[in-house]
Amino acid sequence: MLVSAKWLREYVNFPMTVAELGERLTMVGLELEGLEERPTNLQQVVTARVEMIGKHPRADRLQLCEVTTGNQIYQIVCGAPNVAVSAVVALALPGAKLHAGISIQETTVRGERSQGMLCSQRELGLGEDASGIWLLPPDTPIGTPLAEALGFNDTVLDISVTPNRSDCLSIVGIAREVAAICGMRLQYPVITCDESGPPVDALGSVTIDDPVGCPRYAARIIEGIRIGPSPEWLQQRLESSGIRSINNIVDVTNYILLELGQPLHAFDFDRLAEHRILVRRAQDGERFTTLDGNERNLYEDTLLICDGRQPVAIAGVMGGLNSEITGETSRVLIESAFFQPQGIRRTSKKLGLRTESSYRFERGVDLEGVTRALDRAAQLMLEVGGGQLAGGRIDVYPAPISQPILTFAADRTNRFLGTQLTSAQMAKVLTSIEMQVEPLDDNRLKVVPPSFRQDVSREVDLMEEIARLAGYDSIPSTCPQASVFSHVPDDHLTTRETLRNVLAGFGFAETITYSFVSLDSLEQLRLPSEDRRVRPLKLANPLSEDQAVMRTSLIPGLLATARRNFDYRNLDLRIYELSKVFLATEKEQPEEHYFLAGLMTGLRQPQRLYGGEDKIEYADVKGVVEALLGLLHIDGCRFRQEALEPYLDPWGSAAVF
Repeated sequence: MLVSAKWLREYVNFPMTVAELGERLTMVGLELEGLEERPTNLQQVVTARVEMIGKHPRADRLQLCEVTTGNQIYQIVCGAPNVAVSAVVALALPGAKLHAGISIQETTVRGERSQGMLCSQRELGLGEDASGIWLLPPDTPIGTPLAEALGFNDTVLDISVTPNRSDCLSIVGIAREVAAICGMRLQYPVITCDESGPPVDALGSVTIDDPVGCPRYAARIIEGIRIGPSPEWLQQRLESSGIRSINNIVDVTNYILLELGQPLHAFDFDRLAEHRILVRRAQDGERFTTLDGNERNLYEDTLLICDGRQPVAIAGVMGGLNSEITGETSRVLIESAFFQPQGIRRTSKKLGLRTESSYRFERGVDLEGVTRALDRAAQLMLEVGGGQLAGGRIDVYPAPISQPILTFAADRTNRFLGTQLTSAQMAKVLTSIEMQVEPLDDNRLKVVPPSFRQDVSREVDLMEEIARLAGYDSIPSTCPQASVFSHVPDDHLTTRETLRNVLAGFGFAETITYSFVSLDSLEQLRLPSEDRRVRPLKLANPLSEDQAVMRTSLIPGLLATARRNFDYRNLDLRIYELSKVFLATEKEQPEEHYFLAGLMTGLRQPQRLYGGEDKIEYADVKGVVEALLGLLHIDGCRFRQEALEPYLDPWGSAAVF
């Protein structure tokens, strides 16, 4: 993640250099991958004043300009129509490398020397205006680097954020960590909204058909807004984070994404049929054209944002062309929502569409921060686009979620970490990252994590926070301590290890396959409908359809292993698996049972140059089974030809009595 140091200082004015800050962030788990001084394309660009203008003797459309930096005069050949005497301009000197790869050298233009170039905003990469040179404010000091004169100088930190720390995918999130490191207070942006429009409920509505996929959806409406270029400060902020400016409204949504970590979307309210929002699942085969102009085939599990007639966005991923903000837009509906991370990840992967929004929703955004981001967006849109904000906000939140309450013991933490901190010191560390802490006694604390820390749900998570912020380097070195105790072997574990050793003696190799299988692989066993194994447990968030259910048999895994070996012409196999299967019950947890399944194929002995090719037969398998039964002290067994399972060959299988 790219973090502007200049922007960061607005929330916490850290007392150290940016390089030192990067080292401190790395020590608390936010690894600094690099530092870059910005802007990189304004080296050798200075402010100058036009002293004199004359006609070019050999070109009607060119002019000879003498410009001064205060201590030196340069002759510049210029064709801009707006150049004027006394104008303060941006002068690119020889050696400058501008936006889009433009390299400036002293040259001759139609026989006249030109010692640089007077630049437009587009040539500097600071705007889209290319109609003439950029005329700076008259009071701009001359002879200073342009970046310094305009306050553009910045250092950008490239920070690697781990998947569990979605709260740090924002400037405020990083600032919160910096404040904790420095022992300072975080200055949150002050949010005020002037609600001068009609009540929002009179303008539109929101309905959620799938509260699991979308637990919360909030919206605000602004009327009479003006679409245009963003102010310079907003463009700079986006540019420092690697995002291109589009227009003032879209830029605000991107700004909030960077500032607070909450993805937003802005709809042209007048293009929403019936002026309502419906959150629903797609129908299989439904098609939708996204903002990038691509028509996409949707799946049944794709969550959609719809109006009264059709989809207008793929929830949490990308909006649609049919409701995008254009130059004619005058009314805007701002969306701020929470979408289930697993669903967004699945949709993004299936569609091959990854965006800044999906990246954050996949990792989880702050459920309680939805309305804060919405109000902040409304505030900034009014600032950069004008208009009237409708009174109140739409906030559909059918099942509010409370934060876990954790009990935390200081003595246990000290034993675990090897530290000697008091409970008061630990409470101070946890409070610095906005956790609610209440002492229960001299040793124990009651801790409630903030809503944006979804990764903190257990006492060990709090221990990690103590170690991280107290400083791993401050934990004293100690010798490992271990308790000596007698161990009574577990009978079941001993039996399983003995079975493994015997099978290894018979030349079997153990396989360990996934506990997740496809429903189709179980159906291929042709089990009767009343068999419990035909109703496996389904995963809430499967990696793929091939791993959508918990296995109720070891056979599909063994057959899949054999098939892969056959593909590589490895036909002589002796493999087994000794592992658990999972059977659904009416209780919350399934039944788990250990099963042993084996498979023998091909030749009895490795093929020799001279000799027969004895293939494995029923008797070979029976011999292995008899040896295992004897090992388990199961005597007097009889084998009777019978197929107890529908997938077995009735002439090559037996039941043991």
